[in-house]
Amino acid sequence: METPLFTALMQHTKRNPLSLHVPGHKNGTIFMNQAEQIYRGILPFDVTELTGLDDLHHPKEAIAKAQQLTATLYGVQNTYFLVNGSTVGNLAMILASSSKNDEVLVQRNSHKSIINGIQLAGASPIFLSPKVDNEYQVPSYVEIETIKEAIRRYPKAKALILTNPNYYGLTIDLTAIIQLAHKHRIPVLVDEAHGAHFIAGNEFPTSAIESGADIVVHSAHKTLPAMTMGSFLHFNSKLIDKEKLDFYLSVLQSSSPSYPIMASLDLARAYLKGIKEDKKQGEILQAIESVKQQIHSIDEIDIVRSTDKLVRTDPLKVTIRSTNGLTGFELQDYFESQNIFAELADPTNLLFILPLANTIVRIDELEKIKGKFPNPSHSTFNRQLVHSKISQSNSIQPLEKPYSYLNECERKLVAFDEAIGYYSAESIIPYPPGIPFIMIGETITTILIEQLTELIKSGVSIQGDRNIQQGKLAIFMKRR
Repeated sequence: METPLFTALMQHTKRNPLSLHVPGHKNGTIFMNQAEQIYRGILPFDVTELTGLDDLHHPKEAIAKAQQLTATLYGVQNTYFLVNGSTVGNLAMILASSSKNDEVLVQRNSHKSIINGIQLAGASPIFLSPKVDNEYQVPSYVEIETIKEAIRRYPKAKALILTNPNYYGLTIDLTAIIQLAHKHRIPVLVDEAHGAHFIAGNEFPTSAIESGADIVVHSAHKTLPAMTMGSFLHFNSKLIDKEKLDFYLSVLQSSSPSYPIMASLDLARAYLKGIKEDKKQGEILQAIESVKQQIHSIDEIDIVRSTDKLVRTDPLKVTIRSTNGLTGFELQDYFESQNIFAELADPTNLLFILPLANTIVRIDELEKIKGKFPNPSHSTFNRQLVHSKISQSNSIQPLEKPYSYLNECERKLVAFDEAIGYYSAESIIPYPPGIPFIMIGETITTILIEQLTELIKSGVSIQGDRNIQQGKLAIFMKRR
């Protein structure tokens, strides 16, 4: 299998080169003794833009070839290697397609990097509330009728920004939505962070690339065997200026990109291509089914399944729920006490991400936990109240005041109850999944404070101001 960047690095290390360049570990010859054995294998790959190793910001050789092979595999015009995660791809695609005061249609349950990108662009977001999945009780997808109405109200929108699949692997075919947007000359940007493997075959959901999206961002490291922060940005558009995208990627990406991360992207592409060519999809699904059967045999937990007819669930995502009243966080604590680490917990669910491989996960570890689950704690919380935040009465909602207005307002830290009636000056972000619960510029209401209090009570980990746990929020001092 062709791996141009990885091969170039291998050839370089075989020369036993003398490093008189950065980085300071000098091919691993200088390193802390207690860690040298662990890092020994990777440090010779951690080099800089040397002759024969190409330059991510002006690729002409190995990196250019690796990116082109990836573009060919995914069937797009251009693929860019990202070393700053999908975050940098999301920022770049938004900045390349919108400017100050431009209206953009954006899915409300988007990752914080999407919201940050809109804020950096100075664009005006029109938030589209997603449907809530009845079984998972989490936000899923934006219905096409909502998008039709949003385009009718905001025909000059510069972009439609969607997240598909959601963190739990719930996905829909975006073809009709993308065709609708393109009919109105609106480019479609898709944060498909968790779907880098979808092109492996029909056993997996349809990728937004196949549906005709203009730009798709993939966190290769989430489901492919790539290093953390390794991602792809796929460009396939007639509506977005590619030179503008190139510019923002050059501005936002590190000027010292990690060669180990880039090489892992080269290898991950080769791995995915091998699955397609060797037709290993069936074996992978069999391995996944073995894990699910083991979970079925444990009385204390159930697998959650969507009954939405439009939804396909990524086979790699398995969401479980307690049958005896444990919260998702309590389930997480118990599994971790047994050295089983899940991807995400919420007040109700626990999410596993299985490997894209035909090898069975160590299901004997699951066998050991049968009949040993703890009882629920005496603390309770209002599940219905927590989940109601994701069901908006107004499915199309612009930001009440533009970011330019908010930036001129004085900020103040106040107690939760004193924040009611003011605009939030910070984003409150449960992590994972990194979707803002309260966004900058959103009006703080009594129900929001009640919901936030319940989330904290449930044990959720929240990114945001460190004073949240003390019951304080940052607000803009001008009332709505």
